Amino acid sequence: MRYQQGDTIVAIATPPGEGGVGILRISGASALPIGQTLCGMDTTTPSMLPRHAYLRRFRTHNGQIIDHGIVLYFPAPQSYTGEDIVELQGHGSPRALAALEREAIALGARAARAGEFTERAFLNGRLDLAQAEAVADLIHARSDAQVRAAAASLEGAFSKAVAEIYRSLLQCLALVEAGLDFSEEDLGTAHEQAITAGLNALHQQLATLLLQAQQGARLAQGGRVVLIGRPNVGKSSLMNALAQRNSAIVTAVPGTTRDLLREEILLNGVPVELIDTAGLRESDDEVESEGIARARQILQSAQLILLIADASTGWLEEDAIIFQGLPKLPLLMVWNKIDKVSCTPPSPIDQNPVMLSARHGQGLDVLRTRLTSALGMEGAHCAFSARERHVEALATCLNHIADAQNLQQSAGPAELLAQLLREAATALGTITGRIDVEDILGEIFSRFCIGK
Repeated sequence: MRYQQGDTIVAIATPPGEGGVGILRISGASALPIGQTLCGMDTTTPSMLPRHAYLRRFRTHNGQIIDHGIVLYFPAPQSYTGEDIVELQGHGSPRALAALEREAIALGARAARAGEFTERAFLNGRLDLAQAEAVADLIHARSDAQVRAAAASLEGAFSKAVAEIYRSLLQCLALVEAGLDFSEEDLGTAHEQAITAGLNALHQQLATLLLQAQQGARLAQGGRVVLIGRPNVGKSSLMNALAQRNSAIVTAVPGTTRDLLREEILLNGVPVELIDTAGLRESDDEVESEGIARARQILQSAQLILLIADASTGWLEEDAIIFQGLPKLPLLMVWNKIDKVSCTPPSPIDQNPVMLSARHGQGLDVLRTRLTSALGMEGAHCAFSARERHVEALATCLNHIADAQNLQQSAGPAELLAQLLREAATALGTITGRIDVEDILGEIFSRFCIGK
């Protein structure tokens, strides 16, 4: 069910578990009387001043005290959602918060869906869609770089860049449509030159913003690197060395790793998930076979594969079989255990493999640099956070502008040129929600946490 005017929602806004403070958030037309009732206040008149903190006892409908703490009132439209909001800030007791939530529901509120508070902020014009998504990016940030980029988007850095291009696009479209309106008159070469210049400027602006959005999306998503190889080539030792902790068991016995092991590291400020897998081989062991099956499955979601081979044994037929069975994904070849050899073994699949010793740390800095480059994370600073849908929308818009440039150069029909610009504007408008985006709202806000 979509948002309906007058509907009042309630949710616990602090994370699950015990804590020093727990917050119950209520938003909607009935937020104030429900909040007053929970605090034992007179509901016949507003008894709370906006943005003033009151120390109150929180009660059930029959007067039983549940907790005590601070209550705050934020009237519409100057609130997070653009509606009346009441927040009860008590102790971080899950039981007490749940009891308060039940009382609010009994008084006429309903339990909020995931992300519904931020969705209402968007629908009421408090945030545009890109800013709303930045709220989730900020909450889920796992590095300082992600925090800075998400905060920039929340402040409107991305939205302002999109709005500037949108204005330029509409100005260009106005020139084209002016030509259509006065098609019987000769507007001269200056008019055509203005359209050409506008299209060229748009193309340059979009190309720059697309590059920034791609960087922002990579930062927001982080990276996923899967370590693959036959048993006992040192995958677990390498993951421990990169993670700088002994998270994986390392022994000389082949097949020690039976399941997927995950560690997160930072590369140039970007979180990267490392996944250590069971050594790929034929096995009669049921548990090991399941680990091998999971290793092959996780490869489908990898951004980069580290194919690890043993420099002390060289390239074996088992390595070749593993390589041939890998999906078509970016791959980086790693020779491990170079401390055991006197010369570099020949590499049949990569002319520039990484040479390292996971045990002694030799070559790890080179690997980190190569990983950073292969994942496209060379730039630690991103102007803003972004999503894949933003990248796709900008790419679509850029394609329409490129088609418009070609049509303009060939003196094609002005009607078709205008249509291309309208389609470009439509694609651009989906980023901030300038146009109808009802079909994607549910997908976006369903990924939020409850109470935000």
